[in-house]
Amino acid sequence: MFYRPKDGHGLPHNPFNAIVSPRPIGWISTRSASGHENLAPYSFFNAVAYIPPQVMFSTVGAKDSLRNLRETGEFCVNLVGANQIAVMNASSEALGFEEDEFAHSGALRAPCRDIACSRVEDAPASLECKVTQIVPLEGKDNFAIFGEVVGIHMREDCVIDGRFDVVHARMLSRLGYRDYAEVTEVFELTRPND
Repeated sequence: MFYRPKDGHGLPHNPFNAIVSPRPIGWISTRSASGHENLAPYSFFNAVAYIPPQVMFSTVGAKDSLRNLRETGEFCVNLVGANQIAVMNASSEALGFEEDEFAHSGALRAPCRDIACSRVEDAPASLECKVTQIVPLEGKDNFAIFGEVVGIHMREDCVIDGRFDVVHARMLSRLGYRDYAEVTEVFELTRPND
């Protein structure tokens, strides 16, 4: 099968998100200049550079996360473990700007160290970020947000033998449609020049 996105796919559901998967979930926490906190999951999220470490996520529409980070220049990416799926899903509900998704979803709140917003206390890992770019993308209200990672929190039980253990962390990923996957097995592959 071949299709041009501008012409449509003819399937009951758009396959694009399923094709580009699995994707880590960026559970983004922000705080407005006036102190209102926001927590929302984004499935278009990933790391983009090592030195300095940088991440990106994208949003469709002028959501509270975008408003807050435009005001403060800061955000925290909380990675999601499978045991947090219900809380993460509850935080995706569209609420008013002044409503706190941490309180609404039951997410555990902890302070960040180098930025002003909160992080999810029991996340397997959290990345404190300073915004470097907000890039408008093609389409109505599409934006990519890039940030430099200035601080990294790792849950102690997820660091095993000096390595961050994604199986122990039960890292959750987003697939297409309404599908998710949990990392339950990994294998090692050596590159030819290693």
